[in-house]
Amino acid sequence: QVQLVKSGGGLVQPGGSLRLSCAASGRTFSSYTMGWFRQAPGKEREFVATIRWSGASTYYADSVKGRFTISRDNPKNTVYLQMNSLKPEDTAVYYCAAVTSSGWYYRTYEYDYWGQGTQVTVSS
Repeated sequence: QVQLVKSGGGLVQPGGSLRLSCAASGRTFSSYTMGWFRQAPGKEREFVATIRWSGASTYYADSVKGRFTISRDNPKNTVYLQMNSLKPEDTAVYYCAAVTSSGWYYRTYEYDYWGQGTQVTVSS
């Protein structure tokens, strides 16, 4: 019920930037907490960033803090992930997700809806 739309190329050189967009198709997520996760080959899906309904409250994993920015446009029912200063270790399949309750959520099992995922590759 969540559509992932990739903005920009999926292959990025180290130090480059990429913005991911996630638009909800099946329902309105304006009042929901949204999150971004990623999963590298052979690794568990890990938390990247989350944003509450107001858009003012955000939280990031230590590995991306200062480089990634999560934001949302509630009238457009869309959440974004701006990724700057990308590193090879950022290479993964990225997923957006939503929780039907407002609050702080950092674990995969806490989210109710998931996008299909999109590949982000950081390589020279």
